[in-house]
Amino acid sequence: MKPFFAEFFGTAILMAFGCGVVANVLLSKTKGNNSGWIVITFGWAIGVFTGVLIAAPFSGAHINPAVTLALVLANKFSVAKMPLYICAQMLGAMFGASLVWLAYKKHFDVTEDNDSKLAVFCTIPNIRSYWYNVLTEIIGTYALVLAVLYMAEPDVGLGALNALPVALVVLGIGLSLGGPTGYAINPARDLGPRIMHFFLPIPGKRDSDWKYSWVPILGPMTGAALAAVMFILFGGS
Repeated sequence: MKPFFAEFFGTAILMAFGCGVVANVLLSKTKGNNSGWIVITFGWAIGVFTGVLIAAPFSGAHINPAVTLALVLANKFSVAKMPLYICAQMLGAMFGASLVWLAYKKHFDVTEDNDSKLAVFCTIPNIRSYWYNVLTEIIGTYALVLAVLYMAEPDVGLGALNALPVALVVLGIGLSLGGPTGYAINPARDLGPRIMHFFLPIPGKRDSDWKYSWVPILGPMTGAALAAVMFILFGGS
């Protein structure tokens, strides 16, 4: 069960840092209120760095169903372990998002903008055009997963030494490609916290935008599959 708990806690840490930095920037009366996109992208990158560093020795630090899928398709990981990993990632994402809600509860209470409350938990496109939003997620996830595939160790995934390179890739994706959709690039990162937004007793919250929820699932999984195909065809081992 070590890989399960590693994926659970690695993903939870990713959410605690990532959703936490969004809360710090968007919610009212925080120390980081209105500090901007650069702060958000760095927060997510440090979340990736920390999550990978924690999980790598025990699970290969997938902390993302799209990464798990790509490793399976590229014959770098056993398909039999895939359900266990994705389950751990989803539960970890839900747990991490809940920790952010607890840490920022008083700020959720005083924030009037219900879109900002939702944005702490999940992605919202600035211009809603579903298939273009899917395309953006495909491109961003493709870049992430292709980089991961070239770093991944056979039958495992990432090692601890990959924590910084992967974090820098995620930082670059956020800065360069994150503007249209908020760069989910991870189905668990979006769906797990979105579920918690639906269930948590957040005052004045809006709906959880389920009509958009398929985009950060289809886009990343498609981008991961395309990256795996490219890896196999051109220079993969």
